[in-house]
Amino acid sequence: MLFTCQAGFEDLLARELTEVHGATVPERGPGWVRTAAALPAGGPELAFCNLAFAAPVEVKGESVNALAAQVAEFFLGSLRGERIEGAWPNLWLGPQELVGLGRRLGAVESAFGEILKKKLGRVAKLAVAEAPRGAGAFRGLGVFFVDFGRAYATRDLLSHGQRRMADDDRAPSRSYLKVEEAYAVFGCEPAAGETVCDLGAAPGGWSFSAAKRGAQVLALDNGPLKGGALDHPQIEHRREDAFRYAPAEGQVFDWLFCDLVEEPHHVLRQLVEPWLARRWCRRFVINLKFGRVDAVGLLRELRAPDSPLVRYAPGTKIRHLYHDREEITLIGEVRGS
Repeated sequence: MLFTCQAGFEDLLARELTEVHGATVPERGPGWVRTAAALPAGGPELAFCNLAFAAPVEVKGESVNALAAQVAEFFLGSLRGERIEGAWPNLWLGPQELVGLGRRLGAVESAFGEILKKKLGRVAKLAVAEAPRGAGAFRGLGVFFVDFGRAYATRDLLSHGQRRMADDDRAPSRSYLKVEEAYAVFGCEPAAGETVCDLGAAPGGWSFSAAKRGAQVLALDNGPLKGGALDHPQIEHRREDAFRYAPAEGQVFDWLFCDLVEEPHHVLRQLVEPWLARRWCRRFVINLKFGRVDAVGLLRELRAPDSPLVRYAPGTKIRHLYHDREEITLIGEVRGS
């Protein structure tokens, strides 16, 4: 299989595959890792992977036309017995770090498109250049260039849900994009009439994201709110320490938000575990900074049987989002809430 990730995090993805899932990694490059054998059906739950290419076929060629012809041969051959009736994802990807590769990739994609128009014009018109929203398996065409003359192609892909999000001029910080992306991964977002507790809210990007959807937000931070979060009618700002706050007796928030610049184990012990164990929230989006800890070791702890996620929120998605830096995002629902 071939797995893509954010450039610069391929070593962590390789370690996640080898140390956590026992895979063998013969090759890697900027933003990608290849394993020597297929992994379990549906692919493993990975934090650092964006897209997984199942059973990819290697394509080699010295020229644009040679590469396009090989991809076309693979794609057309795979269509035998299959009828495409609706839009299908047509993804052409490669490391932006290789100067000039983008032009090469675009030229091969264009040449492939011309071949497809001549052979199957109806199918060519149904191609869309993006993956479906959310996490899950899908079928289409995925081509990933690892070099100017070598690529991997597959019909079957698995998305882990990450994607670039549109900014909002009213959002007070870049962190707004992280929680917006988390909704897309989870397939659920705050709604009008729901309640949100945002721990460490300032300057208010996450609070603003929920409030603009009509949710009532309690924003806890000793720092000030800014931009669209400042004086927003749906946001109550309390200058309190997030670690000292506890909901009133019987109070349950629909959502817990937490994006604190704190040591991740401290956040897990002092915030995540009590909030989940006492069912003070129904759903959550929590960021953990791993800049000063071993990220793969942290993943093992989060997935261990005694982890608060496993005990109280099985099925939690752990992702390194497109908009994350040295942090991972936990997105889940509390069991029995």
